[in-house]
Amino acid sequence: MKLVFAGTPEVAVPALDALLASGRHEVAAVVTRPDAPAGRGRRLVASPVAQRAEEAGIEVLKPVKPRDEDFLARLREIAPDCCPVVAYGALLPKVALDIPSRGWVNLHFSLLPAWRGAAPVQHSLMAGDQVTGASTFLIEEGLDSGPVYGVVTEDVRPTDTSGDLLTRLAFAGAGLLAATMDGIEDGNLQAVPQPVEGITLAPKIQVEDAHVDFAAPALRVDRVVRGCTPAPGAWTVFRGERLKLIQVTPLPDRIDLAPGELAVGKNNVYAGTGSYAVELLWVQPQGKKPMKAADWARGVRIAAGERLGV
Repeated sequence: MKLVFAGTPEVAVPALDALLASGRHEVAAVVTRPDAPAGRGRRLVASPVAQRAEEAGIEVLKPVKPRDEDFLARLREIAPDCCPVVAYGALLPKVALDIPSRGWVNLHFSLLPAWRGAAPVQHSLMAGDQVTGASTFLIEEGLDSGPVYGVVTEDVRPTDTSGDLLTRLAFAGAGLLAATMDGIEDGNLQAVPQPVEGITLAPKIQVEDAHVDFAAPALRVDRVVRGCTPAPGAWTVFRGERLKLIQVTPLPDRIDLAPGELAVGKNNVYAGTGSYAVELLWVQPQGKKPMKAADWARGVRIAAGERLGV
């Protein structure tokens, strides 16, 4: 088939690579979000997908909005059979959805209908799911509600961050998306409507969602930290300034600390929660680089009874 691939961040690159390597289909163009400011100089930088497409000599389309007439006209000229999508980042209007003869097929990082929305991996971790995965489905006008072509599952490991899990799903999902394109071309793969039961939503994680409540149980604290790492970053407050929490580990045997109360050992830092303590392993003070929690504690000289979240 002739394909136009739509995607933007680094997590979409493995899928583009898989389609380029398959040899069965022609990736005629790539659709991605416009260049965005990045780095200290805030200079405009092309998306990871745009950079990979340019390396491969593929035409890159960067509409401000996918309903822009110039973009739609060019898409009609290319006349793709199918448009595979991975984390494109913009809502596709019906006028665009109707152009490819076999539609737009999205790779979504959850086992649909669970975790429809922008942040499925983060919400899956924060909810304590033990198994997640990726799904390919035919895009329709509803939110991630279209019929599903295929799924791949992935176990959630005890120390997974959203970054860890998303990286594994990006590569597993790349193979699934390529196989889905093959099945659509062969005519032996039919999309199956999603169940009406088990629908959960995964809206974008806001900064306030990443605020760690130390009155919550230790497992909840751990899940929020892992789910919000690397972005947007879990955080609390210490001495009136924001402190990012990068890695913690629950300690079921330590129950002597009140919620948020800190205790410092020779090379360890502990914080109480609503159940048992967690050990702080890596933190990032405001305006500084990530550091081991023990090094941070030595620098700030934590006094007896001081708490996080105050």
